Amino acid sequence: MGNRLIGVLTGTFTGILVGIGTAFAEPVDLELVFAADGSGSIDNEELAFQRAGYAAAITDPVVLNAIRGGFHQKIAVAYVEWGSAFSQHTSADWTVIDGPESAQRFADRLVAEPRAATGWNSISEAVAYSQNMLLTNAYEGGRMIIDVSADSGNYGGRPMALARADAIAADIRINALVINKPGSGLPGLGPGSLADYFEREVIAGPGAFVIIARNREEFADAILKKMILEVAGRAPEDGKTVVMADR
Repeated sequence: MGNRLIGVLTGTFTGILVGIGTAFAEPVDLELVFAADGSGSIDNEELAFQRAGYAAAITDPVVLNAIRGGFHQKIAVAYVEWGSAFSQHTSADWTVIDGPESAQRFADRLVAEPRAATGWNSISEAVAYSQNMLLTNAYEGGRMIIDVSADSGNYGGRPMALARADAIAADIRINALVINKPGSGLPGLGPGSLADYFEREVIAGPGAFVIIARNREEFADAILKKMILEVAGRAPEDGKTVVMADR
């Protein structure tokens, strides 16, 4: 709770209001923001495929069983699509997931929402926007995670290092899904690759990890794998970077 207050305090009076809000917040095991790339490099077909992958994962029986394994047996989730430094949009607002019905409602809302994000790849502003959502919602989770997906590095907005440091100070973990398709920025898997960039510059917090998807089939599987790990509060067994094709 202390880190949450540090992350949002702007004065004594604000701190009192935040403390009161936290005291009456609904307890959940996890607060999770899906911050999905909706920038100009993602076409409409890819955007729909991304959303369908998240919708399928949140309704998957394995994910729902992981949710039931928590102390409160419920999590709070929201879905954000982002583009430029001036384009972050909440496509599906905070929803408590506590079973198949609530998961399906969230999934249906997600796939039905029209596209809104424009511009190019400000991951830093997507992280800052997601952090604000976590620190100002009506829930109190044992953990807070920002789950970023992107197909390129950070362009525009505040420095990525600043957004990352702010998340760390607020006790927020950042995980990432790298869409390593042909034409992605910084392609490949070695030093200087997009995956290496995300591991060094974007993910944050104990147990944070990057999952790499090289094609559509891997993307859907990667979302599901990442969500299971996040809900269960685990890190991958094979280190910070997981390549789906090697699993």
